[in-house]
Amino acid sequence: MYRHTEDFLAEWQNAAKGATKVIEAITNDTQDTAIVEGHNTLGWLAWHLVEVGTMFGNAIGCTLPTVKADRDMAHAIASYTTMQSTIADKVKTLTNENLLHPVTLFGNDMPRGQVLRILVNHQTHHVGQMTVLLRQAGLRVPPVMGPTKEMQ
Repeated sequence: MYRHTEDFLAEWQNAAKGATKVIEAITNDTQDTAIVEGHNTLGWLAWHLVEVGTMFGNAIGCTLPTVKADRDMAHAIASYTTMQSTIADKVKTLTNENLLHPVTLFGNDMPRGQVLRILVNHQTHHVGQMTVLLRQAGLRVPPVMGPTKEMQ
């Protein structure tokens, strides 16, 4: 759980930068790549980051519109960028004490700082999945948490 806004903002900046690189690596032609048929695709995961970020952002007090997922990865990138910057801008207006105030997410009350922690963890989980799918699709895997195999 975050108790200091600056801690979230520093981590979110890096997490959002990495997620953006991963979404930018997806092409319209490769967005249907899945580990096996019937599992989450690259395109679905990209839009899921937007949708979940919107839901969590609105839970902490943002006013993010619901964006309809489509097959245009440029739209996904733009939507992700708007979502992540709106969350950062909102957190910049909060005090550390505000992070302790409860909000409702999934029908449960929890501190804003906990909602933000879950958001970062959830996004990191899916970005990791996406890097595997990028490699499976034959695409360049961007550095997210450090150098990739191709960079060594």
